[in-house]
Amino acid sequence: MPGPGPHMMYALGTGQALMSVSNGRFSPHHCIIYALNAFFGPDIGSFAEWLTSTIGLAGVFGSSVENFIHDPFFYVLILGVPLSLLYTRASRVFISKGYLDSVSGAPLTVRQCFLLISAGSLSHFFLDHLFEENGHSTMYTWILSTGWWEGRAPVNPDAVAVIAFLCTCLILGFIWINRVKPERNIKKQSGNSVKLLILIASMYCLWCASQIYLVNPPRAAVGEEADLGVILFLAVYFFFPHSLCIMSMHPPEPERLPL
Repeated sequence: MPGPGPHMMYALGTGQALMSVSNGRFSPHHCIIYALNAFFGPDIGSFAEWLTSTIGLAGVFGSSVENFIHDPFFYVLILGVPLSLLYTRASRVFISKGYLDSVSGAPLTVRQCFLLISAGSLSHFFLDHLFEENGHSTMYTWILSTGWWEGRAPVNPDAVAVIAFLCTCLILGFIWINRVKPERNIKKQSGNSVKLLILIASMYCLWCASQIYLVNPPRAAVGEEADLGVILFLAVYFFFPHSLCIMSMHPPEPERLPL
């Protein structure tokens, strides 16, 4: 599986991008907590297993800790709150001592730290699921199982019609939402675009799932492509953690009225 380098570089790279486009609302404090939890967070269980085996307690404690902590959701449920309190305290110290810059000058709250811990955990497994166990991990195997690998996939006219309709609705809907209007509301347009994307993605997944799991015998949902697995994997392990990072940003400063 990926080592410390890829986990840290991936998280710091995406964190730095968020810092750049948010004008500091995603601060270095956000970035370092997100990166620490994407790198070392869920692997605390592996470290605990090694430590307990070193002092002779592996049979009692070590492996059970590793199995629970090295999980994208159990890690947050078990350690999310205590780590949030710890990181909040550390953020205050870094602000007061001037160890780490923050454009807003405000330390992170417990809620912000919890969101970053959750995002870091999911980002950790974004790499782990793709690049561990010689490509035979349970998640990666399931993703591939949603494709069609029994020879050349048949071209079903109804599949072509459904996918063409959904993709056309997505493109035309996006153009309609973001058309030129006298009064522009970027936040509202962005929110409506996200809602449209979620709606079309949900319908796309329902179509794929119905062809794979409800039709007997199963049919190729979209040619040979594993679209169902790919969409759900990216939604949970790529888009969702970055959405959590965005939700953890400091609120924008109020605009000052001219005197």
